[in-house]
Amino acid sequence: MRKAIRWLLSLTVLIGTVGAGSATAGAATAAAPKTKDIKDRILAIPGMKLIEEKPVDGYRYFVLNYTQPIDHRHPEEGTFQQRLTVLHKSVDRPTVFFTSGYNVSTEATRSEPTKIIDGNQVSLEYRYFTPSRPKPTDWKKLDIKQAANDQHRIFRALHSIYGKNWIATGGSKGGMTATYYRRFFPHDMNGTVAYVAPNDVKNDEDSAYDRFFKNVGTAECRTALAAIERETLVRRKEMVKRFQAWAEKEKQTFKTVGSADRAYEVMVTDLVFGFWQYQPAETACAKVPGPTVSTNELWKWMDEVGGFASYTDQGMESYTPYYYQAGTQLGEPGYGYPQLEGLLKYPGINNSRTFVPKDIPMRFDKRAMPDVDRWVRHHANRMMFVNGQYDPWSSEHFALGSGARNSYVFTVPGGNHGSNIAKLKEADRTKATAELLDWAGVRAPDGKLAAPAPYDKKLDRQEIRRMPMLQP
Repeated sequence: MRKAIRWLLSLTVLIGTVGAGSATAGAATAAAPKTKDIKDRILAIPGMKLIEEKPVDGYRYFVLNYTQPIDHRHPEEGTFQQRLTVLHKSVDRPTVFFTSGYNVSTEATRSEPTKIIDGNQVSLEYRYFTPSRPKPTDWKKLDIKQAANDQHRIFRALHSIYGKNWIATGGSKGGMTATYYRRFFPHDMNGTVAYVAPNDVKNDEDSAYDRFFKNVGTAECRTALAAIERETLVRRKEMVKRFQAWAEKEKQTFKTVGSADRAYEVMVTDLVFGFWQYQPAETACAKVPGPTVSTNELWKWMDEVGGFASYTDQGMESYTPYYYQAGTQLGEPGYGYPQLEGLLKYPGINNSRTFVPKDIPMRFDKRAMPDVDRWVRHHANRMMFVNGQYDPWSSEHFALGSGARNSYVFTVPGGNHGSNIAKLKEADRTKATAELLDWAGVRAPDGKLAAPAPYDKKLDRQEIRRMPMLQP
């Protein structure tokens, strides 16, 4: 038994040319005074190209491409186009640098920090997520330091226009990304807000997950979940037959995993993780079906919690860059399946290697995560981590040591993978908001911390993307 990685949340409420970032910034500085229009100022940055501008009330919104080196250590080896968006409010406002760690949304949204500080937002697509993928694709150039350099160059390019304070943020893999960026470029940002960001320091030691699942929620809910999980494998034959028929109808395949039967087993072992990650515990526990449930209702419940489409080739393909990173640097959560004893046919199948095409070599770097963990514990400054009590990812989260300054770890009581500042208990919410505003340098004319931007149902919607679990 190895690990499991589940749909990761994109807290949507979102976010060159070859050469040194300082040179790019300098060129942009020289070009900036020539025009007052923000679009022209942005496009004056060497390597920046407009894909489209979209109308957004109260803002200017641009979808852009920026020329990046494939390898920041050897920029002469070629470039690729990295997609980003800019939600422009004013050059006199602070800016939030957002990444989900996956694809960027081209529909305008605001991250929670952007709303709180009432600022601009730059949202970046993570390298190797299409269309921001070099061709030909050298997967060895996909690592956390290369990605941090991507952010650094974009920050240097845009900072000449947006000169006020900057805050890095993201949720889940985006929160991890914001943290790694800060580790490699600690002086770029004035603050970092990382939501529900896992921290797998030792990839082979994941007992924290077993402790989590042994104690999360109520005993009644845990018992009900264990019973229905077991029932899904007791009925394996009829459920796999249905899964295969559904896949054929929907033109879905299982070449990467190997078969519908193997994909089904992966999905079953993921159910408990997915349940606590996204289901609202206060209502979802009462809806867990009993072992006598009909096949139709069992399918419906499994699809809601796990999502059958997530376990096909078509559901997994676009997340190959994530699986690759999980199996080479990020690590993956592991936990046991005592409730499924005697029913598993493919022990150990649920891992990142299963979901990455075999022609892409993978080798795990045991140094990457311990390095980041040590830096956060001993050097974090103006960093905030927001976790959820009932979120499995909180089993292994970032912690602060004696060397950390002006940094905080907050937990939302009963919170899942959608936890944010707004859901914290009042005292923590007040503290987190005040610190964020202070980091952003936002104060009202009377010297008090400024009020957040008014709620906007379009810009402030929270998008949850279902992403396949990867279990080792």
